[in-house]
Amino acid sequence: MSRRPARAAHAQPTGDTAARPVGAASRVFTVPNLISFGRLLGVPLFLYLFLVPQADIAALVVLAVGGTSDWVDGYLARRLRQVSRLGELLDPLADRLYILATLVAFTAREVVPWEFTAALLARELLLLGSLAVLRRYGYGPPPVHYVGKTATFILLAAFPVLLLADAVSGAATVAGAIGWGLAWWGLVLYWVAGALYVIQAVSLIRAARSEAYR
Repeated sequence: MSRRPARAAHAQPTGDTAARPVGAASRVFTVPNLISFGRLLGVPLFLYLFLVPQADIAALVVLAVGGTSDWVDGYLARRLRQVSRLGELLDPLADRLYILATLVAFTAREVVPWEFTAALLARELLLLGSLAVLRRYGYGPPPVHYVGKTATFILLAAFPVLLLADAVSGAATVAGAIGWGLAWWGLVLYWVAGALYVIQAVSLIRAARSEAYR
């Protein structure tokens, strides 16, 4: 009985990879990547504005721009044919940092209850555990699922609306209803996406074990 090393998930070529121009995957200074870098810089700026001087309107603008640019960088990457491996890593990293930073800041100032934050963080812990197990078998992260992207988009849209409801008393009723509607729907989809990632991880691990013991 021989053991064979598991093949990494990202080692298999995909349609997107095959369609890229030569050298595109390794490019760093592209327009979409610069937008993603800007989004990353927006995270500490938002935290400072929201927690230190408590400049809620300025923080709202930063949060809204960061959420909107999540769609812009992906659109430009496809439109300009500047899809790169770095961009594929930066985009979800910026998304998660925005979500986590916003949750921590909102919970600290009681914009959202800690139970909502705990529910989202529990999903992130589930994903981290799944990724750790996958790495033991030589696999990278599973491909981003459209349900996960949709959940992230909805949450990033909900946060500025919730901040608007908290910062502007005249908009509290309408903005609060819209913001919480988006937030709870995003939370549900976030967990659905997490379940799909776990199912993918289990499938990859079973395939690795089956191949190893052939």
